[in-house]
Amino acid sequence: MRKNGLMTILSVMLAFLMAALPSLQIAAAESQNNVEYLAEIKIGVGKTAEEAEKALEGYTILKDGNNNVDLNQKAGGGIGSKGERVVYLGYKTTTDRAEAITDLAVMNMKGGYSVKDYELLMEQYMTEQIIPFVENFITSIKEYRENYNSSNEENKARAQYVHDALNKLTDDDCGDAGLGDLLLNETKYEMGDAAYEALSEEDKKKHADIVTIISQANGKATLLIENLITRASDTNENTWIDRFTSTSYDDLLALYPDMLPSEAEAMLAQEYDDDAHEILTMWSVMKEQLSDYDRKTSDYELLEAIDLSAQYEITENFSFDTATEEQIKAYSEAIAEITVTNDNRASLYADISVNDYLSTIEHEDGTLADFFSQDYQTIKNDITVLYPLVASLTEGQRAGLEFVTLSDLVMFTVTDSEGYNSAKINELESTSIYEGVDRDIYKKGGVALTSEALRSHAAEEVSSRSGRISALTYAMYGLTSLSLIGFGVSLFERIRTSAIIASDIEQYTTRLQLLEINIESAKARIVGIQKYLTEFPNTGLKNQYLNQIDEYTLDIANKQQELVNEQFSGTLERLQARSPLSAKLVIGLGVVTVVLSAISVYMTYRNLVDYYNVDYTPIPKYMVDEKDITAYNAKGEKIVVKNQAAYYKAVETDRPQGDEWFDILGSSADLNGTVGKQWLALYVAHNENESPIVASSLKAVIGKNDVPSGYTTGIHMFGSDAAFNLNHTDYVWNNEATSVFVYFNVDGSALAEPSTAGTGFTTGYLVLTGVIGLVIGAGLCALVMLSPKRKKTEV
Repeated sequence: MRKNGLMTILSVMLAFLMAALPSLQIAAAESQNNVEYLAEIKIGVGKTAEEAEKALEGYTILKDGNNNVDLNQKAGGGIGSKGERVVYLGYKTTTDRAEAITDLAVMNMKGGYSVKDYELLMEQYMTEQIIPFVENFITSIKEYRENYNSSNEENKARAQYVHDALNKLTDDDCGDAGLGDLLLNETKYEMGDAAYEALSEEDKKKHADIVTIISQANGKATLLIENLITRASDTNENTWIDRFTSTSYDDLLALYPDMLPSEAEAMLAQEYDDDAHEILTMWSVMKEQLSDYDRKTSDYELLEAIDLSAQYEITENFSFDTATEEQIKAYSEAIAEITVTNDNRASLYADISVNDYLSTIEHEDGTLADFFSQDYQTIKNDITVLYPLVASLTEGQRAGLEFVTLSDLVMFTVTDSEGYNSAKINELESTSIYEGVDRDIYKKGGVALTSEALRSHAAEEVSSRSGRISALTYAMYGLTSLSLIGFGVSLFERIRTSAIIASDIEQYTTRLQLLEINIESAKARIVGIQKYLTEFPNTGLKNQYLNQIDEYTLDIANKQQELVNEQFSGTLERLQARSPLSAKLVIGLGVVTVVLSAISVYMTYRNLVDYYNVDYTPIPKYMVDEKDITAYNAKGEKIVVKNQAAYYKAVETDRPQGDEWFDILGSSADLNGTVGKQWLALYVAHNENESPIVASSLKAVIGKNDVPSGYTTGIHMFGSDAAFNLNHTDYVWNNEATSVFVYFNVDGSALAEPSTAGTGFTTGYLVLTGVIGLVIGAGLCALVMLSPKRKKTEV
């Protein structure tokens, strides 16, 4: 059993050491999948449809029927705006679920996010979680170094094994040097910044930055580093099991002879209680491993009898380049059978080996197998029974308790030098500890934090751009209106006065004409009477006629005097000079009105230009919701969970360097084409633990709010799952802009294998640690030379 088990378990263990699934298995899964998912999104922007299309060469453009969908829908604005832009969405597809986009969300410029808040949160994360952990874990690293240089054969072999395994994990920041070699030297943190910075660039590459590694490395790589370093700790000549079986709770109390029993108990609790509860979290798994020994032995023997040579032959002779559909199917089935069989063998072998060994170690009235088979509640009710176990561990082992299982503690303790030396780790390929990690999320200023609180606060704030026209311009409108009214009134009065004056002059002129006519008429009558008297001198009416001549002469004299008085009294001048200010007032008000109107027009133009000329802020390269990277620990304290899958990355566009917004927005895309009230940025998520978006499901709905049948979500705002109108009036100038919704569906049956590419740092990820530790522990079981027979204990 041991020989075949050795090869089986080692193959599984070493696969985990590389923190990746076997490449052939991934390839098989990809080849079997005919569904196309979104793999990449890009936004094309142009003044014309042709320009937008050209920007998306090589991409499939989102269509509505046969027409490309313009996400902007002529919502650019009016007078003073920068004009319309055509905005297209392009995408590429993949059948590989691990590469697929799993979500599409948008954030607007004033939508409620903060780069500063994210940086403060990360500073708190480093101060409260990473640094304290590193300070503690340095103890384990020091024990690894001591064992590597030890004269103790067993300790040295264990450290050498860990060294060789760690060397398969390389650090990009240190010229791809292996972690095994790097951690034999002081880390940057141990040296201190001053001493480290004094080194040459070449010498700096010999000293790992353990803080950066723990906070940024690939999740599996980080856990493996922590797990392996813990295995390499314990510099004593004997093992923790030797120390545990020879130590009792009373022995620990005896360490405080000058204290009262209650005081000594309090001291022990202070020293050991936290680590004892850490071990308690592993208890149920360990108890299950020790259960059903006979069944597991039988199951293992059945698995050992399975001949996988045919399956291995299929995988060794397979080539995707020439394979038929039937051969691909056979290959996929062979890979699945090999993987399942080996995984089951590894798990059973670990359980059997641990049980075999612990059953040989006497402890109290039974064996260690009996001790670790006690009920969880029994141990929880008296946690002090674990104090001797904690006390038997070295500081390095205790520092790494979060990253190993009880099975690990057993296995790496009893494996001899021959077992460790037999592992052919050098045959493995190296991999970067940052494999699969987008390290840009750790660059300062590149990530923004959003939260319900930030979004709610942003929604409550009144926009600083409340209207197109300023209050001063409106005041100028009022002043211009008053001037216009004054000009109109004065003009009307001028016209009315001119009409009255004309009428008076006309009447005056007519009167003068009548006086002149009357004078001439009187003169004519006098001439007529004189002529009559000349012709008839003896008439009896002579005196009477002479009197008439005197009357007419007097009348003429009076009228002539009146005419002279009228002509020389200035009546005409006074009539012509009536309302002397009227004409000047009209002209003055007219000039003022024209000037004020010109100023109002200019101010209106400037207001419109200023209104449309938005001062954009940078678009964060990454957006993360606070709820996706925070959690609460067992003490109820809020902590950061480093979950890279929660980070959304901004979609890009081909913005040329000459563009006025290049220095601010860079290559990040604005769905408003940089002609809106705010930028509206699109973000994508690649979360392998979520369902991928089916490319063919993309559906644009233009001008309607109806959710299409079969859809529940689409491109949405952060904090909401409902599809969002990309032409919402809050972000575009045109209040009548046509609505644009983009819906999508996900493939719920297509979940990729979790890669834990991002670092995790919370007790919540210990479930994953346990799984990895179990498999590595199973590999070490294969290295241990144990008796296949279980020792029976007499009770």
